[in-house]
Amino acid sequence: MAGVFALLAEYERRSLAHSVGLPEELDAPGLWRGVGYRVGRRMLASSFDEVVEIMPIPPVTPVPGAQPWMLGVANVRGSLLPIVDLKQFLEGERTVLHESQRVLIVRQPGGDVALTIDELFGQRSFLEEDEVSADRVAEGRYGHFVDRAYAHANATWGVFSLDRLTRTPEFRHAAA
Repeated sequence: MAGVFALLAEYERRSLAHSVGLPEELDAPGLWRGVGYRVGRRMLASSFDEVVEIMPIPPVTPVPGAQPWMLGVANVRGSLLPIVDLKQFLEGERTVLHESQRVLIVRQPGGDVALTIDELFGQRSFLEEDEVSADRVAEGRYGHFVDRAYAHANATWGVFSLDRLTRTPEFRHAAA
């Protein structure tokens, strides 16, 4: 039995010896990191500090008299969470909900809100020298929330401000 514990202690020692901290380049000036996702045909990324959680879309209960982009509310771990169709809010076109649908949970004054996204790409890192004009991504209502963009992997990624979205008066008043 002592041999098993010694083996486990050796595994722990070796594991800790090989544990790697964050790569130095993550703290490098000119590097921006966030969570990447798609809304409609736009590739977007938002800062990690704006996203509380990412989860599958929970069962939604419609709210009578709400804006069409307000899908309803969901019970998430005992708290009611408004569920917003981000594509419909920004483009006026309903998101096609599917089984692998994800929502971004975002903190806003008065409580969290869940935003539907079409596809999740996970962590994205962009270099300052890859910054491009945001015009292609910031058309229409996106222009209020996208200040900059980066060219990466044959796509233009707009940096989308979830904080600015949640402070927008129209977004905060979902009653029709």
